[in-house]
Amino acid sequence: MAKTQIVSAKEAAACVKDGMTIMLGGFMANGTAESIVDEIVASGVKDLTVICNDSAFPDVGIGKMLAAGQIKHLIASFVGLNKIVAELTNSNQLELTLVPQGTLAERIRAAGAGLGAVVTPTGVNTPIEEGKEKITIDGKEYLLEMPLKADVAICQGYVADETGNIRYRGSTRNFNPTMATAADITIFEVEEIKEAGGIGPDFVETPHIYVDYLVKKEA
Repeated sequence: MAKTQIVSAKEAAACVKDGMTIMLGGFMANGTAESIVDEIVASGVKDLTVICNDSAFPDVGIGKMLAAGQIKHLIASFVGLNKIVAELTNSNQLELTLVPQGTLAERIRAAGAGLGAVVTPTGVNTPIEEGKEKITIDGKEYLLEMPLKADVAICQGYVADETGNIRYRGSTRNFNPTMATAADITIFEVEEIKEAGGIGPDFVETPHIYVDYLVKKEA
């Protein structure tokens, strides 16, 4: 088993290549790995598909990547507080896929758990069902929703140990634990890195098995 590597934010951002699909943790940028995002913006990488909860604001989190024109396709549950999304979508510079928040979380979880699909009643008989298979179980209609997987997941934790075990703090947890399981490469930005065992087994919320790279957030 490969050991989790401790790298700089710039080195972590170099994992993201043109045309990749990435997941970005956070809820209105709370719990977003800002130092890695800044390096992705600086790298000039383009044509990305980004899976995230929302589009944040123009000057934080994914909003910086949208403003830089790096995202080709955005898959999210809410975009109403970032006017750049409307501007890019209306000018055909951005493909936007809106997914109900619970469905988004379940599709990501399905990828991490190795499931073939999930079924949900959310979106039945609305525009959400367009192009999707409907199935009936016990007389009730459900949509068949496909898993969402990424090439790279960029997540934020609070503290890690040097083997890659992660602990979160408060609401910054949000989508990060689920996204960590659903990508080929998972990168965590944390505030502190302790020696192996320094978190304590009762406080490990994402096990090191999911974590490829650690970045210590600069003060």
